[in-house]
Amino acid sequence: MLHLPLALGLTSLLLAGASGAAPLSPSESGFELVPEAAPGSLGASLTATRQGLFLSYLEPLPQGGHALRASRLEGRRWLPASTIVSGPQLIANWADFPAIAEAGDGSLVAHWLERIGSAGFDYGISLARSTDGGKSWQPLGRLNDDAVSAEHGFVSWVQEGSGLRAFWLDGREQPRGGATTLRTARVGSRVEPSQWLDERVCDCCQTSATLTDAGTLVAYRDRSAQEIRDLALGRWTGASFLSLAGPPADRWKITACPVNGPALAARGKQVAVAWYTASQEKPRVSLAFSTDAGTTFGAPIEVDGGRPLGRLGLLLLDSGEAVVSWLAAVEGGAAVQLRRVRPDGRSGAALAVARTGTGRAGGVPRMALLADKIYLAWVDSASQPQRLRVRELAPTELPAP
Repeated sequence: MLHLPLALGLTSLLLAGASGAAPLSPSESGFELVPEAAPGSLGASLTATRQGLFLSYLEPLPQGGHALRASRLEGRRWLPASTIVSGPQLIANWADFPAIAEAGDGSLVAHWLERIGSAGFDYGISLARSTDGGKSWQPLGRLNDDAVSAEHGFVSWVQEGSGLRAFWLDGREQPRGGATTLRTARVGSRVEPSQWLDERVCDCCQTSATLTDAGTLVAYRDRSAQEIRDLALGRWTGASFLSLAGPPADRWKITACPVNGPALAARGKQVAVAWYTASQEKPRVSLAFSTDAGTTFGAPIEVDGGRPLGRLGLLLLDSGEAVVSWLAAVEGGAAVQLRRVRPDGRSGAALAVARTGTGRAGGVPRMALLADKIYLAWVDSASQPQRLRVRELAPTELPAP
């Protein structure tokens, strides 16, 4: 799935355009929450649950391979991390990272990528479940219900009843000449059979899913026969999948995957979606709002301020404002930027809260919202060795629209 040379090529173009940029000094806003993750850790993800905030990440093992670790925040201190799984079979992928999701019954499900066979890049999506708040984990099998040696990944989760529903990119049709598809399955105490939703999607862009008053919304990057790879939106009703019009199409024609997926957030009928595009040779991050649970959207709002690399995050505040995060190219590397945006299009100034590198090692910064606090996790690949970092910010620390 990961056609990385193109993604690196885009980065090179952006950096070339940024050669005249002034050096950026990240704001010291917020409070640093230092995890116990070893140097070289990657694949950070944050999950807000009824039990608190969980951080999951991949930690390198001295003997080789990785361990998937998870820790819960208590106050401003990370509790000792538990190991969900470890070994050489785990795939450590900068763009397709493990995560934890909370089911409707309060149990936790973790997913990660695990190699199929002893060679090559074929992998499946493995699961584990915890019923004691992440202290112990029991294997739950594979999410993808095929035995095909292909690539499966880029999972997003929403609660469904007492369990969870997963959406992911599935490569089981590729060995027969088919395309990557979008699939879904329900997960409770067991994994239920999967269904396909879209027969041709972009191979390696993150998916995003969120609950609304009208059902579950899913955002992903589509792929037409003419290699148009634009934002796509669909609604899962519990029995069927309905494609939605979404914001106006960018018509971005690109012959390989840009490794840059969209981000969704919702509260009731209010929905926000953010996405990256480089159509018309203009890289940008756009945001659009909906007041009818994603049926229609307002005009796109350009939020990046120039030289974006994408790798998006998105939150919706109680005020109705959205908080968007992205990476931007700056002299000497990249900055993690955050911006508050109102549904009417007004926005505050972008705030650079951290520095990292522009390459794959910088990963995809992740955000979560819990108890009126914003939490941001990222890999500081500008340090040697690279380190996993987490920061807590109040929404009021971001410049107001």
